[in-house]
Amino acid sequence: MLDRVTQTDNTAPDPIHPTAEIHPTAIVAPGARIGAGCRIGPWCTVGPDAVLAEGVVLTSHVIVEGHAEIGEKVLVSPFATIGLAPQDLKYRGEPTRVVIGARTMIREHATVHRGSIGGHGITTVGADCLLMVNAHVGHDCTLDHHVILANNVMLGGHVEIADTVFVGGGAAIHQFVRIGRQVVVGGMSGVEADIIPFGAVMGNRARLTGLNLIGLKRRGFPRSQIHTLRAAYRSLFRTAGVFQDRVDITEASFGEDPVVQEILAFIRADSRRGLCRAGRELLDEEEGAEAAA
Repeated sequence: MLDRVTQTDNTAPDPIHPTAEIHPTAIVAPGARIGAGCRIGPWCTVGPDAVLAEGVVLTSHVIVEGHAEIGEKVLVSPFATIGLAPQDLKYRGEPTRVVIGARTMIREHATVHRGSIGGHGITTVGADCLLMVNAHVGHDCTLDHHVILANNVMLGGHVEIADTVFVGGGAAIHQFVRIGRQVVVGGMSGVEADIIPFGAVMGNRARLTGLNLIGLKRRGFPRSQIHTLRAAYRSLFRTAGVFQDRVDITEASFGEDPVVQEILAFIRADSRRGLCRAGRELLDEEEGAEAAA
């Protein structure tokens, strides 16, 4: 049974809202701020610097540690951990942070580590994300909104993932990789380099296999827009010549299209990992997939 908890100190704002429900076996450290309608289940542990917004549910055996901010109506499943120290041997207990956006679901055994002093000091998961069983978000990662990490996905430190990306089960993303908007990463892929927006990648050493055509159609991109994207993709990755020259040619041909501009800006941005390219062995396969679409 969950107990309703009240604060007896009338000299300060109530850090635990009177409507919050906390199981008798849960440990909520003094200083933690628990919002209205939160439910903290059996054997959970919430540290003194945690902030839980309205309607957060920690089902059972959840650990929230460090300077952790959890947004409204986030659901955290058993044995998940949020805000534990980064797996960084240089870390010396600095007060780094983790922020979880509203309505995100964090499933069983998933782990989200707080930032490191060697990074930007904060790990961020956006709103309406889904971290499936045993997913790991390493220190200083930034996930935008509507990101889905399937079971057993591993993100190294400092990974950046834009909106509406799907990462298939068992995929591993190298440190400092950037993943653009609406990308799909095939299951069991090893991603070592940046992925352009709207791209699709797969493979033990992941390579571009084309565009995320299914995702584009599901999100209502008009047919004319998809045709333009396909033509720009062929110009960038399917033609001969120096890559920088192909970037310039693509901009001259399609630069007025805002979505193509997004891809070109991504390519030209600073990168520590380089760009994921199309593997030669996948070119014919990609051509057939586009023709069928």
